[in-house]
Amino acid sequence: MNTERVAMVTGAGTGIGRAAATALVEAGWNVVFVGRRAKKLAESISLTGSPERGFAIPADVSDPNDVDRLFASVEERFGRLDLLFNNAGLGAPAKPIDEIPVENWLQVLGVNLSGTFLCSRAAFGLMRRQNPRGGRIINNGSISAHAPRPGTAPYTATKHAITGLTKSIALDGRPFDIACGQIDIGNALTEMALPMSKGIQQPNGEIAVEATMDVNEVGSAIVYMAGLPLDANVLFMTLMATKMPFVGRG
Repeated sequence: MNTERVAMVTGAGTGIGRAAATALVEAGWNVVFVGRRAKKLAESISLTGSPERGFAIPADVSDPNDVDRLFASVEERFGRLDLLFNNAGLGAPAKPIDEIPVENWLQVLGVNLSGTFLCSRAAFGLMRRQNPRGGRIINNGSISAHAPRPGTAPYTATKHAITGLTKSIALDGRPFDIACGQIDIGNALTEMALPMSKGIQQPNGEIAVEATMDVNEVGSAIVYMAGLPLDANVLFMTLMATKMPFVGRG
């Protein structure tokens, strides 16, 4: 059995997931890179300083069968899982709620909320039965877990729900040495956040450029949260571009 620390990062093919998975590899973790596109996962692993510590497993986190297959593969290969970073997420075009197609709503909920539940459920079970027992789950929330942007009902609803799920997992994990925390990220400069650097709608209807931060700062924060002993936990962390509109948004 491999006794080194094993982490899994979902949505690891791009953006925040890539930055977090890379930072964990560079901190000495063996990291399972999960995402729907095998090519993007391979690209992410090739960019790390120690590609032999990266393992790509393509999977759709919103598909229960795919998630079962994913965790069975991890257990077979490593025998354990010490960290899960639930990062995979999806947005939808900004529209008032009555203009949002039901299929967009279901798609966002499927990835952001059901995907986090399915992966957490599988990770919790593995962490509970492995020896030594225990592990850590980190959920990717968002500034939208606190304050929505205009026209983002599906995304905002899922991120508020992630906060409740984080608290519930943290409570359920106590008897089994399973810690759970959440990182709420604001304006990390990824492809998804690029519009913010060019101008994005504000609650008063204006279009304004917003401050952003280096996505690699998120990787550093995940390494810190992941590196704590299991008797200590960051329950919630807000990591944001210092000058972005959050405090006072709206």
